[in-house]
Parts: sequence; structure tokens; C-alpha cells
Amino acid sequence: MAALTDPVKLFIVQALACYDTPSQVAAAVKEQFNLDITRMQVSSYDFGKPTCRGISKKLQAVFESTRAAFLSDVSTIPIAQQAFRLRVLQRTLAKVEGQGNTAMVAQLLEQAAKESGGVFTNKTKLEHSGSVATPELKLVLHGTAPTPPAV
Repeated sequence: MAALTDPVKLFIVQALACYDTPSQVAAAVKEQFNLDITRMQVSSYDFGKPTCRGISKKLQAVFESTRAAFLSDVSTIPIAQQAFRLRVLQRTLAKVEGQGNTAMVAQLLEQAAKESGGVFTNKTKLEHSGSVATPELKLVLHGTAPTPPAV
């Protein structure tokens, strides 16, 4: 087993706190620090598992604060942002359009329309129409209003 320096331990703990798998963390350590470590060695730093024993309180505090920050702030995850998703769809659309894949182009256009129209959210929109004395509320889901009853 490789002896780990404090920066490597900190890197491992933070990656595990963000739910990276031991395999992913071991590969990242290899890439970042040019150090070969086993998945078992990585797992020993996962404070969310019972295999974690004898690790410093300082690293445990780092794990807990990193996990709390990770869970509370999705803004740091690009795919959670609509603009990022639309940008990826745009790049993919340009690529498949150049390849002449019309079926995929149609699919991507539909997905982009749904994405920008809010179909992939669980938000509902209420529209109000009518006089102040007799307000009429109608529920609008995904840009379509219910058909009014025939008179």
C-alpha cells in the first residue's frame, strides 16, 4: 500500500464526500498525483461507511462539511443548469445535422423545446383571467390550458 500525504488524503476525502466511487477516486489520484492506490485504501477514508476507522477528526470534519456543501448547492454541477443542457444539445444537434441524421435532429429539437418550455420540471403555472369580483383560475401545465366547457 502506498503511503499517502496529507494533500492526497484530503483529495480522497473530498471526492468521497461528493459520492465519487472508490474506483473513480483511485483513478483520479493516479491522474492528479501519479500515485497508484487501491479501491480498498480509498474506501478506508469514506466516513459514510463502516470500513472507515482510525482516520483523523480533522478529515472527518472536512468530509462532513464537503458533503453538506455538496448536497445543498447543485449550482456547481453543470448538468443541473438549463443553459448547460441546452448548450450540449446545440453542439450535438450541429454534429448530427452535419451527418444527415434527420431522425436524431428531430429528437434533439423536441428535447430542446421541452427543456426550454419547462416540461422537465415539476412546476405548475396558474393564470388568472376575469374580473376582480369573480376571479377565474385555470391551471396551465406545460404551456397548454384546459379547454373551457361548451356553453
